[in-house]
Amino acid sequence: MRASRAHGASTRPTFDLWRVPGRKRLALGGAGLTLLTDVSAQRVRMSFADDLSDGAAYACTVPLGAGLRRQLDAFNAQAQLLQGRALAEESTRSVTRAALLHLRALQALDGAQAGASHREIAQILFGFEAAARWHADGELRAQVRHLLRRAEAYMSGGYLSLAGIQRTAAEFPGDEPMR
Repeated sequence: MRASRAHGASTRPTFDLWRVPGRKRLALGGAGLTLLTDVSAQRVRMSFADDLSDGAAYACTVPLGAGLRRQLDAFNAQAQLLQGRALAEESTRSVTRAALLHLRALQALDGAQAGASHREIAQILFGFEAAARWHADGELRAQVRHLLRRAEAYMSGGYLSLAGIQRTAAEFPGDEPMR
């Protein structure tokens, strides 16, 4: 998106650099002005024509191309910034059960490689209250063993399935369907 002075238009919005929220850096380059602004954890880059001045009415142009539909959200976000509105926070994805299982498996493997016992791994992963019900043949120890088998399967090529490159996670030990 490129903003430039709109000639003879009084109903258009006026440009005010200080209305744009966030930490700003303005640079002059061969194609005009470039504004980099950091809002929360997002960085937005906008280009401005050389003739744009503070308080002037402006119009925005966007390049027409095959990818325009995919870029509309980004253009709308930049337009909101120019009007002084903060960006909408990116929605956080909820943690899936599979993602939690992957995380715990890798944490269990880290613990085992550091020399921690199964009980110590259970304390770290599930908390001290859960580890209070530790038994030699209990469910908690079975969970730790399952996580370690799963992590070892990741180490021997299973990580490729997480990246979507190779076989599915259902082929790893402990992922057999329940009957």
